[in-house]
Amino acid sequence: MPRSFDRRLALSATALLAVVVGVTPVTAAQAAPATAAPLAAQTTASTLDAQALVAALQNTVDNGAPGAMARFSGPQGVRGGLVGVSNTSTGAPMNPTARFRIGSVTKTFSSVVLLQLVSEGKVSLDAPVNQYLPGLLPDNRITVRHLLNHRSGLADYTNAMFAQTVPGFEAVRNRVFSYQELVDLSLREPRTTEPGVAYKYSNTNFVVVGMLIEKVTGTPVATQYQNRIIKPLGLANTSYVHPTATIAGRHVRGYLHPDEAGAPLVDSTEQTASWAQSAGAMISSLADLNTFTAAIVDGRLLKQPVLDQMLAMTPTDATNTKFYGLGLRRYDLSCGTQVYGHTGTVQGFYTYAFSTRDGKSSLSATANTSNHGQANTALGGTLEAAFCGNKPAATARAESARGFAPTFDAEPDLPERNG
Repeated sequence: MPRSFDRRLALSATALLAVVVGVTPVTAAQAAPATAAPLAAQTTASTLDAQALVAALQNTVDNGAPGAMARFSGPQGVRGGLVGVSNTSTGAPMNPTARFRIGSVTKTFSSVVLLQLVSEGKVSLDAPVNQYLPGLLPDNRITVRHLLNHRSGLADYTNAMFAQTVPGFEAVRNRVFSYQELVDLSLREPRTTEPGVAYKYSNTNFVVVGMLIEKVTGTPVATQYQNRIIKPLGLANTSYVHPTATIAGRHVRGYLHPDEAGAPLVDSTEQTASWAQSAGAMISSLADLNTFTAAIVDGRLLKQPVLDQMLAMTPTDATNTKFYGLGLRRYDLSCGTQVYGHTGTVQGFYTYAFSTRDGKSSLSATANTSNHGQANTALGGTLEAAFCGNKPAATARAESARGFAPTFDAEPDLPERNG
């Protein structure tokens, strides 16, 4: 039964309504609540609170996303939920088999490829980047490790690029950048920190990672993703499509909230995502992301020495619940469970993709907007519902007593606007 969630919901829009409770909305404003997809009792994962999962998705729609969906896979099977619409023009509901842009979850794909090259002796984590890409960076102290853990000090070029949400997006929607152009944009800005001193999230780091992969292998990053991750794991709905602007097959449409209050949503589905490339230009599906994050932590993709390096985490803020390793996040949830994966933001899409350390339970969730911080935080609530849903009573009482209020407003891949 593990695939029943996908199979039973991979239906026509009409049939899908028999599974998802509520009338199909015509616009995002009319979106109706949905429920978790019903499955046989033996496929109900023990930690999942299905009602809380759907509530988190509904909260995401209530906070500005036209639609949201999630898929949880665990030792006892698969469950998921759908709320709202994937297309505001047609009213088509969210579909769990549909593809969507995963934004900076791409960074984890890039990190896995580079760490495989480290295992093969082709790259050293503590070697200067300029050893492989001579003259690229202004500081020979910046190492490969500093790129992967966001401690290079290289400024994030997207801060200036998207100072205005829609005008910034429209200016780059159909552009095709070279890696060098993106690095040059970063180098025009002041450095954010000395190499190795502090964590500072920057898309520039993983643009340079893409350059490293291509220089060391002599092939495009798309080839490396395909040969090292996508094909071995059988990720049928995952691809690196840059610079193609369209998403092939069944897919969710993405939407931006304009900077002007009350203006209509802007459909951002078609775009080259060339501003992101190896930092954020991949497309995937809920099921594929479940498989991918599980395969990282359970050792299918990386040998133990480099996996240990990837999982060596440092805090990213003062809450001491959010951590970053090498292209991988860790969240410490309210019930004590630690989950590993990445968040993603690309114009029109928020994504969460996380697994437990043993890889036995995984949660992927997406919403089709990207510049409403409240929607991002609400979508993060699916992690608590999935991994902490059925907490022991003693744990719940202890949390209530100390006022525990976890948040999931992870560092955005794009500057947050209207949120």
